[in-house]
Amino acid sequence: MAIGKLTRELHFTEVYKKYKDEHIAIREAMCLKAQFPGFLGGIEDNDLFAGRLDLPAVGITPDEWGPTSFGYYCIEQRLIAEIEDPSLDEDYRQAVKDMLDFWREENTSTKLRRAFPEKMARELYTDDWMNQSGISFPLYRLCGGYINFDKLLQIGIPGLYEEVERYRQKAEREGGDVKFYEGARIALDVFVDTCLHFSNMAFEMAETARTKERAEELRLMGTTLKKITKEKPAHLWEAIQLMWLYSLVADVRNLGRMDVYLGDFYVNDLETGALTEEDALRYLESLWQLIADRNTRVHGRVIIGGKGRRNEENADKFALLAMEATRRVLEVEPQLSLRFYEGMNPALFAKALDVIGEGRTYPILYNDDVNIKAVEEAFGFTTETAEQYVPFGCGEYIIDHQSFGTPSGVINLLKALEVTMHNGIDPMTGRKMGLALGRFEDFETFDELFEAYKKQVEYFVEIMADHEELEYKIAGETAPFLYMSMLYDDCLERGKGMFSGGVRYLGGTLETYGNTNTADSLTAIKKLVYDEKVISKERLLAALDADFEGYEDIRQLLLDAPKYGNDDDTADEMLLKVHNHVCNAVRDQRHRTSLHSYLVVIINNSANTLMGHQTSASADGRRSGLYMNNGNAPMSGMDKNGITAMLNSIVKPSTHIHAGAVQNMKFSREMFTTRRAELEALLKTYFQNGGAQAMITVVNRNDLERAMEEPEKYHHIFVRVGGFSARFVELGRDVQLDILNRTLY
Repeated sequence: MAIGKLTRELHFTEVYKKYKDEHIAIREAMCLKAQFPGFLGGIEDNDLFAGRLDLPAVGITPDEWGPTSFGYYCIEQRLIAEIEDPSLDEDYRQAVKDMLDFWREENTSTKLRRAFPEKMARELYTDDWMNQSGISFPLYRLCGGYINFDKLLQIGIPGLYEEVERYRQKAEREGGDVKFYEGARIALDVFVDTCLHFSNMAFEMAETARTKERAEELRLMGTTLKKITKEKPAHLWEAIQLMWLYSLVADVRNLGRMDVYLGDFYVNDLETGALTEEDALRYLESLWQLIADRNTRVHGRVIIGGKGRRNEENADKFALLAMEATRRVLEVEPQLSLRFYEGMNPALFAKALDVIGEGRTYPILYNDDVNIKAVEEAFGFTTETAEQYVPFGCGEYIIDHQSFGTPSGVINLLKALEVTMHNGIDPMTGRKMGLALGRFEDFETFDELFEAYKKQVEYFVEIMADHEELEYKIAGETAPFLYMSMLYDDCLERGKGMFSGGVRYLGGTLETYGNTNTADSLTAIKKLVYDEKVISKERLLAALDADFEGYEDIRQLLLDAPKYGNDDDTADEMLLKVHNHVCNAVRDQRHRTSLHSYLVVIINNSANTLMGHQTSASADGRRSGLYMNNGNAPMSGMDKNGITAMLNSIVKPSTHIHAGAVQNMKFSREMFTTRRAELEALLKTYFQNGGAQAMITVVNRNDLERAMEEPEKYHHIFVRVGGFSARFVELGRDVQLDILNRTLY
């Protein structure tokens, strides 16, 4: 049979079939053995550490691959493309066809969808949420794990072996799940074999290295990879290598409080003369490039700063080094995130502004003086636990190596209002959707309309909470996700995988979109339709359905109505009503599910643009198909009273009832140079008034406009899209327009 591109995947599939009916830990362990090291890439010219991912089309992950793949996954498009290659012989083509048919039934996402109850299947079943019109959509994924890298580096692989064996013997004595620990031990063997594979590769490459210096780098890499299989790391470069390679085989995409677990290694090596600051920076720059090349898009979080760190002085020194690496490595990852608080070393915040001012979108700023209390109250944690919060993805909070909180669903609040006003009919498609609660014309008071809207939202919130719970159930029945479970609190102690009762706090999150547009629409409806009776219900509905064609007078009235983001009490109070309702409705789901928490995240990637395409004209004056507001921000161009008024509005919604919100801000370079004192005063006031977070883009409008016309000349411009950063020229035109139209201060 001719060899094609998918021989690795065919082998993985055969191993899975062989162990299909074995204990899930043994099956996973044997699949990991089939997966590594073959599913990893080689060592490239400038790498100082081994570990690159060569994405397989079939495999197992505790995160997501593609829009609908998690657990045991199959990226169908790649298998189909292979089948369509005319150069392949028929035996190989048939083998790939058989593999595709097998995984279409056996992948974890399919098992989840097959388990949907009738109402969930009716309202949520779709694989293409970004191109579908609807109110709420499931996301088939596990997402955002933070393992205990500190523990990994403190005890090393030998220490993990000892811990697994200790608990295995305990399980044997007490009738526990011995197979779970046997699977964990096999997984550690796979990791050791992977280290030795790359060690041999490094030594072989050293023999033909282009320079003496490169040969030395490769020999050090080979020695390090061999050493970490037998000893815990003693130096910074050993700690980085162990952390990085383990994160790849575990497919953990966020790297935790790095200044805590690497700070002591860094300072000790400086003090003993094992390396210089420039040596350390070179190591970190190499790591930063590896993270960027991994291209997780919305992950790659590295957390520095904040309360709850041991050896804070050492951690601060590493944090400064990390920011300098971010200044030098011009990439969109890692998503360096600085937690700060009153009384922390001021050099860290000053360095952060220096780096941001040069056009980086990092570090993202998180205010511990607000967020720790918010996390404590939203999740019900102690202060000590809340101090270990870490943001992931686009901005959700979980607790480092203690909790998990997949954002497994999205809800379009503006679409919920739209469908409610059309009595359960989607005006863009004409199909029934959600609840039919009465015609807009028949709601005699604004309160009746708002109550109907709330019922519509709550209907979908319940479905999404049930989906989150079901997803974890299916995941737990499928695999223990051994690498992650070994470094998550309580899993080894309990002898259970992450999603089978092992993790300490299992929660979920629901992404909300169109919050501001919904509030502004309700403000306009209340003022113009119900209070002042300037526009009739029939005429407003006709104008919306016509996308304001022939109704420009009505659109102007709607645009002139009060808007959130201007420190206007009328508009801001409506935003609070919308915010409080959806946050509390979601938070209350913890009482009717087995989830420890279920919370809103007010974030944005580019989904505000994509979902805007599927949302018709709205009563805030927005045209059909246009992007919606970004995160917790005002609608683009609607904040007309200046930066102070905008920030005053942003701090009004409570941070104590959700799991994170995105505050994107766009500043001119002048604010970071000639007006630096004003900027610092502005940010200080914002954070003192309750600002939880800031994602800052520094750019000027002319550069963005020129970049759209001549992209080849502006590859260096980075922007904050929502919960992630990107090169401006690599974004779709509709997303570019959204960013371009955000207010520049």
